[in-house]
Amino acid sequence: MTKPALQRDGNYRTIDTNEAFVLQAPWTFVTATTGTVAAHTLFTVTGDCLVSVFGVCNTNLTGAGTIEVGVAGNTASLLAQIADATTLDDGDVYVDATTMVGAGAIPATKVINDGADIIMTIGGTAITAGQVNFYLTYRPLSDGASISVTTPA
Repeated sequence: MTKPALQRDGNYRTIDTNEAFVLQAPWTFVTATTGTVAAHTLFTVTGDCLVSVFGVCNTNLTGAGTIEVGVAGNTASLLAQIADATTLDDGDVYVDATTMVGAGAIPATKVINDGADIIMTIGGTAITAGQVNFYLTYRPLSDGASISVTTPA
């Protein structure tokens, strides 16, 4: 019987957890750019990966737009839509459609296929101000799979 090969990172350390890597995408909402009604790329994905995403709000959001996190074609697959972004306040943790004050359970781990980038979609009206740190824990599955933070436009 053949033993399966251990998965290793770029430094040849064994990857032994689904939360092997952590990335932070700080997002400051500004009306005309990062807060516009659109899909905004948070993380650029290459290959197949296991992922979990959550947000930590550091400054109250203003502007009553909706917000959700997912992939193209399934925009709320990673974080359910918050119907009114003004309910996301400093100290809240964004883990699902109802924000949690101070603490929240880590959302379920999901599979990202074929390098589908992780996007935040703002709908309805612009989010005019506020700041959220989006965190991503991930484990690469396919050869050469990786994820990087996308600089807000």
